[in-house]
Amino acid sequence: MSGAIDWLHHDTAGLLLLCLVAIALLLFLIIKVKLEPFISLLATGLFLALAAGLHVRQIVGTALKSSDSVLEKGFGGILGHIAVIIGLGTVLGALLERSGGADVLSRRLLRLFGPKGTPVAMGLVGLIFGIPVFFDIGIFVLAPLVYVAAKRGGKSLVLYALPVLAGLSMTHAFLPPHPGPTAVAGLLHVDMGWLIIIGLVCGLPAFAVAGVLWPLYIAPRVPVSVPDEFVIAEKTQDDADKPEPSLGLVLAVILLPLVLILGATFGTLILDPHRDLLSVLTFLGNPAVALLLAVLLAYYLLGVRRGMTNAEFSELSGNSLKPVGMILLVVGAGAFFGAVISATGVGAALAKSLSSAGLPVLLLAYVISCGLRIAQGSATVAIVTTGGIVGPLLTADHYSQAHLALIAAAICAGSIILSHVNDGGFWIVAKYFNMTVKETLLTWSVLETVLSLVGFGMASLLWAII
Repeated sequence: MSGAIDWLHHDTAGLLLLCLVAIALLLFLIIKVKLEPFISLLATGLFLALAAGLHVRQIVGTALKSSDSVLEKGFGGILGHIAVIIGLGTVLGALLERSGGADVLSRRLLRLFGPKGTPVAMGLVGLIFGIPVFFDIGIFVLAPLVYVAAKRGGKSLVLYALPVLAGLSMTHAFLPPHPGPTAVAGLLHVDMGWLIIIGLVCGLPAFAVAGVLWPLYIAPRVPVSVPDEFVIAEKTQDDADKPEPSLGLVLAVILLPLVLILGATFGTLILDPHRDLLSVLTFLGNPAVALLLAVLLAYYLLGVRRGMTNAEFSELSGNSLKPVGMILLVVGAGAFFGAVISATGVGAALAKSLSSAGLPVLLLAYVISCGLRIAQGSATVAIVTTGGIVGPLLTADHYSQAHLALIAAAICAGSIILSHVNDGGFWIVAKYFNMTVKETLLTWSVLETVLSLVGFGMASLLWAII
């Protein structure tokens, strides 16, 4: 018995077996038991820590001090990095939604592209509005615009819905401040500016294929109409009396944090580290500071100047932040699971096995993320779990920020592949766009798979070049 335990704790094969058992347990708890991912990740992490022979003091600390424990460091390290970013990004999205920014953006693009270019215009609406807004909220806000476009165009609802969905999904998967990319940046220690650059380079071609070419092919084959009972949301009289924000203002608020973050990244590369200008760019380009400035700008220009009171802003902020709590708990628990993997030596064992097998780390990251996504449905769980598994493999080699960002992009690409019935987003898409399960599989599920494959293909191409 002692020999078997020693094998599990110290042998490469034993450690890998423990890791596989832990992942299988995690998927069982999420899929079969229907346990919350946060609780499943926490329980699985504790199981793996105990099974791998970690001392209790190392896992949870002592009754008097627990700040050095794997549990608190795993949770605290990642939450300190992402909590402020996700919170501010959520409030920014809520301000843009309440102000009517989506209406302004969509109408201007529809006029610019004309009737024939309406699907492309809708895709750009999803792409731009999806930067600060969560995927499901983006659907809730933009669905009425899709219904109007489909009724005016007289073609399948699929032709107008898929481009919007592709834009929202691409930004949700590849760009901060969305939870997945933000979390993986913290897990892999990737500079946010590099993540934005690589996310755009990998994500935009994926959007073009999945959000423009795919709808043109599949829409004639899946005729879906807009039912009469799909009521188009009308503005209240109070909202109608308020002046609409200009398109330039909406774009400025959305793009300001991205410009500041990228300014800090490029400044670090080209400026003298001792110059005051770099210090200013570094401060303003910190993701938390950049988003805070964008929120304050939006609060004044889209809120105060349009008659929003402090009480209304407090209510808006509070309501928008309610869903963030569970997201943060899932990310924190996933980071703890990854910290356990690192502390038990599973990461080092996996690195040794991969070195022997010659499997590239980029491909490994993508395959693991794909497997977790298909098995349990949540993109966030797939990202944080994969980041925890892959993170320890990156410590031995000195990867550049560009390569770390490409690995992060591969993980993000894998996390959106083949959305199906175990994914909440699947049912939101089916409900809001009047599709049966079969039609949703033929349209939305394939769209997500195309986004994933093209995104990973771009990451692989850049990996070979850089």
